[in-house]
Amino acid sequence: MTASRKAPTMTDVARLAGVSPMTVSRAFKSHSSISSTTRDAILKAADELGYVFDSTASNLRSQRTDFVAVTIPSINNANFADTVRALSDGLKSRGLQILLGMTDYDMTEEERLIEQLLRRRPEAIVVTGGNHTPRARRLLENAGIPVIETWDLPAAPIDHVVGFSNAEAVRGMVDHFVAQGMTRIAFIGGDASRDTRGADRRAGFVAAMQAHGLDASRLIAAGQPPISMREGAEAMARLLDSLPDTEGVICVSDLSAFGALAECQRRGIAVPERLSIAGFGDYEIAGVAVPALTTINPHPKEIGQRAVQLILDLIDGKGAGPARITITPDLILRQSSR
Repeated sequence: MTASRKAPTMTDVARLAGVSPMTVSRAFKSHSSISSTTRDAILKAADELGYVFDSTASNLRSQRTDFVAVTIPSINNANFADTVRALSDGLKSRGLQILLGMTDYDMTEEERLIEQLLRRRPEAIVVTGGNHTPRARRLLENAGIPVIETWDLPAAPIDHVVGFSNAEAVRGMVDHFVAQGMTRIAFIGGDASRDTRGADRRAGFVAAMQAHGLDASRLIAAGQPPISMREGAEAMARLLDSLPDTEGVICVSDLSAFGALAECQRRGIAVPERLSIAGFGDYEIAGVAVPALTTINPHPKEIGQRAVQLILDLIDGKGAGPARITITPDLILRQSSR
């Protein structure tokens, strides 16, 4: 049985590059006092030896972990993926990485993840939404690091916020439908307590309909989040069977809206001539559907970009107090609505 090979050390790299071990350490941390020529020589030596810099000991000495914790409800939601991608792209320019946790729309799971992530002492933590369990809120309030709540505008923010009002976004869609002469309008989804943003969209629909003096009771449940295309189709089938005179349907997401559209096509119901349909999210599927779906673009990439800039400013000591950055969603009018 042969003995395992010894991993190369920082001293080995320093000897091959003709510098001190301290210079090697500074080179791997992109220290400004190291010339590009010296850094290139060190990196070349490390590559030849197969050396991997161990940042653990260095981070313990400097009290830096060089990562930002992020929680999202779902990893297969295109909107949240765009936010995470923007976060990752912006942070890596400063040598920061993301440690990602998925809550599956479960606040109890979010609480567990927050505790685990905070044990690793991240530089900051980014959470999705402004609703948390009481214990999760206490953990965040006492974390001692920047806390950024995204995708929402909570009434009582913990620290910093980068988001928008889901209720107001849907109000704008209702206003558009009413301006087109529709009065019998329904809402699909947003019934589950686990999806607080979906619930806010549903509440925005109800408030807007009531403000127009219209019946706000055409509310169709569509299952637990994330609502699928199949569940959107099933919800549309129930709506058409029970309230066939409906003129317009606003769905909690583009996926459920696509399912609703497919159900109309199966039944030979003309969209938008007979029935208008709108979604939320401006997913890729909304643009390629036939007819293309009217929707709301919440600018998920901008949410990530603004959160990154906020985090970097706070790390650099530029923050002057809790920030409340409001994103303005856009109404995207396409062929599925009149």
